[in-house]
Amino acid sequence: MQLLRRAYERFAALIHELIKFGLVGAIAFVIDFGGTNLLRFGVGMGPLSSKVVATIVAATFAYAGNRFWTYRHREQSGLAREYVLFFLLNGIGLLPPLLTIGFVSYSLGLHDAVSYNIAQFIGVGLGTLFRFWSYKKWVFLAVPELAPTEEPAEGAVEKVGALPHSDVRPHSDVKAQPDPLTTS
Repeated sequence: MQLLRRAYERFAALIHELIKFGLVGAIAFVIDFGGTNLLRFGVGMGPLSSKVVATIVAATFAYAGNRFWTYRHREQSGLAREYVLFFLLNGIGLLPPLLTIGFVSYSLGLHDAVSYNIAQFIGVGLGTLFRFWSYKKWVFLAVPELAPTEEPAEGAVEKVGALPHSDVRPHSDVKAQPDPLTTS
């Protein structure tokens, strides 16, 4: 039982991040999938352009949800930096759906909604795996920890609740936790 408790404590932060990431992603998925289908079959846009436009809208929602909810306890390295990186990584994450949709639409010549949505679903799944890993690695950074030997200089005034090497603080009701995948 003790082993299970320690395992849960070690991975609790990751589990909570995964749940939040999943909820934000599920809503973004509905925006993306629904928007793509509306643009493709309702408005009559092309198969790739409808995917790109819907993905931009969904990614904007996902950025806000992830920054201000899923990863609010992580270091904030600047809204402009995060936003640019987030959309750059989303552009890379958009490649699998575009490749699968392009293959089904142009190589196989299948233009029906079922084939289109199966291709979109497979591509979105592959892109999501990349995005989860890349957001944690480059966009929403882990809060740096003070090494046990680091102490404030004598006479230095320490801000209560301040993060080391930063003037940015996480949301007040969130405790910073180390990333269980990078700690031993």
